[in-house]
Amino acid sequence: MTAKSASKQSLSTINARLIEAFLEMMAVERAAAASTLKNYGRDLERFAGFALSRGETLETAGAEDIAAWLVVLEADGIGASTAALKVSALRQFFQFLYAEGARADDPSAIIERPKTRRPLPKVLTSQEVEALFEAAAKTKGAAGLRLTAMLEIIYAAGLRVSELVSLPLAAIRRGERMVLVRGKGGKERMAPLTQRAVDAARAYLAQRKTFLPNKNAAASPWLFPSRGKSGHISAARFAQLLKDLAVVAGIEPSRVSPHVLRHAFATHLLEGGVDLRSLQQMLGHADITTTEIYTHIAQDRLKDLVFSKHPLAKKQEKGD
Repeated sequence: MTAKSASKQSLSTINARLIEAFLEMMAVERAAAASTLKNYGRDLERFAGFALSRGETLETAGAEDIAAWLVVLEADGIGASTAALKVSALRQFFQFLYAEGARADDPSAIIERPKTRRPLPKVLTSQEVEALFEAAAKTKGAAGLRLTAMLEIIYAAGLRVSELVSLPLAAIRRGERMVLVRGKGGKERMAPLTQRAVDAARAYLAQRKTFLPNKNAAASPWLFPSRGKSGHISAARFAQLLKDLAVVAGIEPSRVSPHVLRHAFATHLLEGGVDLRSLQQMLGHADITTTEIYTHIAQDRLKDLVFSKHPLAKKQEKGD
């Protein structure tokens, strides 16, 4: 073994020791999942190998080495989201080394996280939503009344499907245009209903006994009871009913889901002038940055509207 290869092996041993210490801390102190430890270990080993090719160890690598590694990842076709996860692993690792005194600095502190853009959610036009309502109205009997009520409520209040199907009977108070919703983390909020939603709920409640076990009104506390295990209609069942409605309405079923209706609710409100903070409260978002995604949808839809409907845009297309 040459002196050069022996030195390289020694540096690899140093890197391995640091990575092992970090993963042990993640497992013991932060109870990191096995999959997380595996991913972190793999990413750190790959960066360590890259740093070693530049004559550095994990104790000596600098910000320029991290930046160079990101360039290599980009050249290899690694997406921004994946690269951001790798940067996150490096940041936690170098913060650990700094805290433990293994390094006098944190080279990852000045490295920007690769910018990722969340894909814009699918959304339906107001005309397509209305077509779904019309299709629901064609469904006969108690099943049609329940479907219409569920559709009106989820769109009027912008509910998550889990919030809709688990609404207690007490959430709908007779004549009131508000519904009490229990969202993520058990947080409660009051969501407004349209008059159409109130009327649809009233019509459905007159037939609610149809879906009760043994037709016993006291047998279920749920607004939309079912004979299933949960005691209420399942999210999967409502999603399938929406797919069936889409076919009747002439809409591609893959474009319709309970969550798409929530997106439509948010987008249509923004287009109508509702401010972002109010929308955040109605959607039950803990962080307004989650709500901000809908401003991108509204802006994109506005651009499409201008380019397709503006008289000057039409003239330009004709070459006038």
